[in-house]
This record gives sequence, structure tokens and C-alpha cells, in this order.
Amino acid sequence: MSETATPHSGEGNDVQRPFLDLGAFVEDLNVEEDGASEDISLEGLEEELEECKSDDVVANILSEGMKLREYTKGVENNLRQVELDSIQDYIKESDNLVSLHDQIRDCDMILSQMEALLSGFQTEIGSISSDIKILQEKSMDMGLKLKNRKVAESKLSKFVEDIIVPPRMIDIVVDGEVNEEYMRTLEILSKKLKFVEVDPMVKTSKALKDVQPELEKLRQKAVSKVFDFMVQKLYSLRKPKTNVQILQQNVLLKYKFIISFLKEHGKEVYVEVRAAYIDTMNKVLSAQFRAYIQALEKLQLDIATSSDLIGVETRSGGLFSRGREPLKNRSAVFALGERINILKEIEEPPLIPHIAEASSKKYPYEVLFRSLHKLLLDTASSEYLFCDNFFGEESIFYDIFAGPFAVIDEHFNLILPNSFDAIGLMLMIRIIHQHQLVMSRRRIPCLDSFLDKVNIALWPRFKMVFDLHLNSLRNANIRTLWEDDVHPHYVMRRYAEFTASLIHLNVEYGDGQLELNMERLRMAIDDLLVKLAKMFPKQKQQTVFLINNYDMTISVLKEAGPEGGKIQQHFEDLLKNNTAIFVEELLLEHFSDLIKFVKTRGSEDPSSGSERPITAAEVEPIVKDFASRWKGAIELMHNDVITSFSNFLCGMDILRAALTQLLLYYTRLSDSLKRIAGGTALNKDLVSISSIMYEIRKFSRTF
Repeated sequence: MSETATPHSGEGNDVQRPFLDLGAFVEDLNVEEDGASEDISLEGLEEELEECKSDDVVANILSEGMKLREYTKGVENNLRQVELDSIQDYIKESDNLVSLHDQIRDCDMILSQMEALLSGFQTEIGSISSDIKILQEKSMDMGLKLKNRKVAESKLSKFVEDIIVPPRMIDIVVDGEVNEEYMRTLEILSKKLKFVEVDPMVKTSKALKDVQPELEKLRQKAVSKVFDFMVQKLYSLRKPKTNVQILQQNVLLKYKFIISFLKEHGKEVYVEVRAAYIDTMNKVLSAQFRAYIQALEKLQLDIATSSDLIGVETRSGGLFSRGREPLKNRSAVFALGERINILKEIEEPPLIPHIAEASSKKYPYEVLFRSLHKLLLDTASSEYLFCDNFFGEESIFYDIFAGPFAVIDEHFNLILPNSFDAIGLMLMIRIIHQHQLVMSRRRIPCLDSFLDKVNIALWPRFKMVFDLHLNSLRNANIRTLWEDDVHPHYVMRRYAEFTASLIHLNVEYGDGQLELNMERLRMAIDDLLVKLAKMFPKQKQQTVFLINNYDMTISVLKEAGPEGGKIQQHFEDLLKNNTAIFVEELLLEHFSDLIKFVKTRGSEDPSSGSERPITAAEVEPIVKDFASRWKGAIELMHNDVITSFSNFLCGMDILRAALTQLLLYYTRLSDSLKRIAGGTALNKDLVSISSIMYEIRKFSRTF
């Protein structure tokens, strides 16, 4: 093909391919092959040629105009040559082909042998699979039998183990000492007794008939022996100076299982042991609390009596004492002072009486109250936990503590009716509240009802004592209380300290009822103080007396803390009002003409056509009088303030207020001169405002 056909098309050939005329090609073919194609049908040839015109070879042939027969002959010659070449190649490779044939034959034989071998192996595997299946079935059957036998053996061995009574166990129960080994043996006996009682099949077994009498004998012997042992241990609690809690924790708890054994297998004996423990602990704890209370009573410091009230008069002695007992401790009756520290010592250990007595110390009752109840809290907590752990019954605690509760109630019922210390009572109320929080944190509810009962008893007593104080103010004898002295009255100081104490004790509690009672007390002291002030013959003295008392009260309330609230604000308002009154009185005493003129005519306008207009002659005496003695008057006012007020700072504040008010009055006088005809002629007599300011600052520097 490459030799006879020359291509006329390609990427680098610019010669156009001649037009392919299929019709001419067909005519030539018909002319050349007319003899041979007589028997051949050329129908459809044109369509086939049309389909092949895109073939490159056919296109080249047709474009060259080559005869088809010649081209065919050339192709046949080429094929014949290729065939001859192939035969020569085959002849050259004949040896290799023979060798390849032999190898293929050998492989075929090997594969035939392997096929036969695998067929035999498949047959053997089939037989082995059936054998394995049989073995699996036998194995499952044997496994099931083994499992059943193990279950039967386990049940049987457990039955034998649970029902048999070993000789060693009999020896320990009958003759052994109650110790740890005895406790372990007791557990085994308990399991055996439960086993024969619970399982209905065991009850019908013949083996039980042989063993049950022996088990019953062992039960009776064990119950009797542990009962004697526990009673002996319980009675050891009654020995004097025995530390009950240590004995409980270190001895009794080791034998906790004995109680469980008696509960399950000796109910009647358990009831006796339980009753013996309750009786023992009731007596032991009652005796301990009674002895502790008696020791505390020797340490008590009496604070107040029924006569130690806010509104009760007090005298230094002699005929004026009227037979009343003096205050046992004046500072502690109404003032809280260091007594508040008791609330910070809530968790401190109880007092040890003999140590306190050796140091000759005396304590207010709330200290003893806290110590007693702290001992109660610790003892009750320990006993409650022990009863719950040892007996598994909380109710035992209440049976035990019926005695200690009665001892404490008896003591409290003697103390409370004779308590007239309102501060101490409120402290005890707060102590009870703190102790309730302690028990709540411990999550031990055993004292809830007892502490509530104590709290309920304290509040009415506090209210009764508080009402005594209130009535002492309402029913006070003004004549016996009054003293010709403008300094703070002792009744007012008592009230201030008492109120500050209660406010301080109510800070974290916000008790509305207590606040209401303090408001009632405040109204009563207001009335009493006004009555006492009216006993002074002069208005100025009355005002000074009120100011001194209000100032003292505010100072005491502030010392107690920033919790004075409405009460402190009330007295501050009263102080402010009375200070204004005193300032006016003080200025009127020294500058009455000036103040009268400023208040009555200082604001008049001379040009308004008044019937009696202000004239320079009318004002001249006032101006000259002020100019001649204003410095001396201020000095007198200063001396008056110094001697009148017990609180220096309060007096200086009042003096400053008076001088400031004086400056305002004089300024108004100066302004009125400017509106008066001929008033400018008096300017030479006016004191300059700067001079007055200088004098005021001079007094200000002194304080």
C-alpha cells in the first residue's frame, strides 16, 4: 500500500485532493469487469462506496485513478509474501514450539493429578464435617449435663453447708468467750437459722429434722450468753467518771452484730437489752447534766433584778435610796458591750466548771446558757448517731433523753421566772437560733422540738421584761427623776444603750415584732423627756436639756453601728429642730432689737406709701448698739455654749449655726439701710461683713 499509493493530503501538504467521482469509478468498473460481472449484482454498491469514501486508503486509490484489479493483485502478492515469511519464522521456532507443547502437556497432567487429589480431599472433608457435627452435638449434650450437675452440686453443697452444724461452731457458741471469733461464729449461726426458717423446701427435708433441735439449742445458748455479755457492758456505763462516748465508740460498736442477732433471733431478749440501755443512759446522762448545772450555778453573775429598769430612779445612797437594791452591774444591764462576744463563741467547747471556779470567774447567765446547750448539742448528736448505728432505731434517743430534757427544763423553769435581764434574754434567743443552725448543718433533727420549746419560752419572758421597762417610762415619777441639771439624764442614757443593744442584736434577723416594741419604747421616752424638760423654769434651759439628751442618744446609737435606722433619724430630726430653737433664743438674748427689726420691718419698702415708713433715726440706735458690743456678745455666746452643752463638738456646731444666723440677720439689716432715705449716713457705723466673717472663722478655728 505504501509503495503504490501516494497521499495527497496532510497537515503540511497544501495540494488540494481532486474531486472523487464515484459515478465514473462505477462505469470503469463495469466496463473492465463486464465479462466477470454478468453473474454479480452490484445493487447497493453505490451506498457502500458512499460510506467508504471517508476512508483514507480508498480515497487515495480513487484519487490516483488506479485500476482496482491491479491494486488487488498487488495486495495478494503482498499477502503471499507475508505468508512465506511467517512460515519461515515458524520453522525457525519449531523447536521452541515442541518444547512448549511438552510443557503444556506436563502441566495438564499435573493439573489432572491435583484435581483427583482435591476430589479425594473434598470427599474426606465431607466425612470429617459430619463427624465434627456429631461431636458438637455430643459436646453440647455433655456440657448441659455438666452444667446441671454443677448446679445440683452447688445447691446440694450449699444446702449441706447451710444446714450442717460443725462441732467447732458448737464449741465456740457454748464454751467460747465473746470476742471477734465469737462474733463471726454468731454470724454463721444466724445465716443457718435464717436458712431453715425462710426456705419452704428445707422445712420439709429429713435432714432438718436431725439438725433443727441442735440449731435451736445453739440459738438459745447464744441468746442467753450475749444477753449476759451486753448487760454487763451496759452496766459498766454506770461507773463513776466513765467516758460514755469513748466506751460507746470503742467498745459497744464492736459488738453491733449482737444487737442485730437478738433482733432477729431473740426478740424478747432484745427488748430487755434495749430497755436496759435506755434506763442506763437515761440515768447516766441525767446525772451528768444535773451535776453540770449545779456546777454552773456557782459561776452565775446576777445582772439585773426587778428594780433595774430604765425608768426607775437611782440615788447615790442614804435616804434617797428608798430601800431599792443598787444595780448589780450598771454597764451590763442596758449596754450590750462585750456580751455580744458570746454569739461569736457559739462553736466553742462548753465551760469546764472547776477550772472557771478555780479562777474565781463569774459569768452572765447567757454564757452559762450557751455552755449548757452546747454540751446538750454535742451529747445529743453523739447519742443520736450511736443509737441509729447501734440499734437502728431513732426513737431510742427520745426515750433516753427524756431524763436529761426534764433536768434542763427543771433548771430553766427556776431561772427564767427570775430573769429580768432583757439583754441577756435576747442573747439567749439568738443563741438558740445559732444552735438550731448548728444542728441543721449537722443534719441531726433530734433537738428540733426541744430547741423550739426553749425559744417559745424565752420570747414571752423577754416581752414581759421589755414591758416592765416600757411601763417604767410611762409610769415614771417626774419629780423623783428630775434633777436640776441640763446635762444628759441617766434615764435617757439607759434608754439609748438599751435601744442600741437591741438594734445590734436584731441586725441579721430583722424581727418586725422587736422593731415595733422598740418604737413603743421610743414614744414613751419622748414623752418622759419632754416632761422632764418642762420642769426647768426657763425655756432656754429646757431646750439645752433636750439638745444634750438627743445628742447623747445619737452618739450612743452611732457607736452601736450604722443600724440605727428610723430611731436614729427620729432623734436627729429632734436635735435639728431644737438646735434651731436654741439658736433663736441665744440670738434674742443678745441681739433682740436687731432681730425684732429684721423680722418685723426689715423687708418693708420705704417707697410703698406705708403709714409709718422706716426712718434713719429708727435704725440708727440698732446699728450703733450692734457696732459697740457685737464682739463682746459673741464672746458671751461662746461662753454660754461651752457651759451649756456636755458635748463640745455639738456645742461648737450650735455656736457656728448661731453666728451664721447672726450674719444673715445683720446682712438683711445692711440691705434695708440701702432702701431708707438718709440711710447711707449710717454706713460709717456699720460693721463690715468681712469683719464678722473673720470673727466667725476665728471661733471656727478653735474647734
